[in-house]
Amino acid sequence: MKINNKLTPEILRIIDANCNRLKEAIRVVEDIARYRDNNKKIAKALKHLRHKARVDDLQLNLIDTRDSYGDVLKRSTASEMKRTNIQDIIAANFKRAQESARVLEEMFKLSTHTLSANFKDIRYDLYQLEKKFQ
Repeated sequence: MKINNKLTPEILRIIDANCNRLKEAIRVVEDIARYRDNNKKIAKALKHLRHKARVDDLQLNLIDTRDSYGDVLKRSTASEMKRTNIQDIIAANFKRAQESARVLEEMFKLSTHTLSANFKDIRYDLYQLEKKFQ
């Protein structure tokens, strides 16, 4: 897969943050499906999406552009701390994953249309899994 030079360090930083956010959010819901619900079908589907969210060709570049300490919005917002039950956690993490997939879809339109399409597919799969998880 060819990655072109439109992916500046700033764009790579956006991609890195959203890849991490996407995989982390999927993992939260995956573990709830797996350990709380013993739902092999949904847990396996989520695991598949988490693995599908990899961008191996960029991995080293992504780590090089990471600046966790310099993130101007790294502190949690008050709304992120208000989870009253497990359904709140599930809903928040599905939304977080969907939003990150959308950002990745848009960023990869600059360079690698196959990756853009991959993240669009992930986003739509997440919409369906969220509906099934209710």
